[in-house]
Amino acid sequence: MAAAQQISAVSFASPLGFLDALLVKFVRYRLYRQTVNELSALTARDLADLGLNRSEIKRVAYQAAYENN
Repeated sequence: MAAAQQISAVSFASPLGFLDALLVKFVRYRLYRQTVNELSALTARDLADLGLNRSEIKRVAYQAAYENN
């Protein structure tokens, strides 16, 4: 019960913190989608020049958006 009260206290105590976190998630997701879209538009030869296969696009996009920050 104490944990639930603590979580609700944090949520209501800092609404700007919540909005900032939400904005960060939105920006990272947009970066992920943009990276996937741009890499998907490349030809197989262009991807090979970058050292990528089409199956690696989502992994590379995820790393660009979430792991390099």
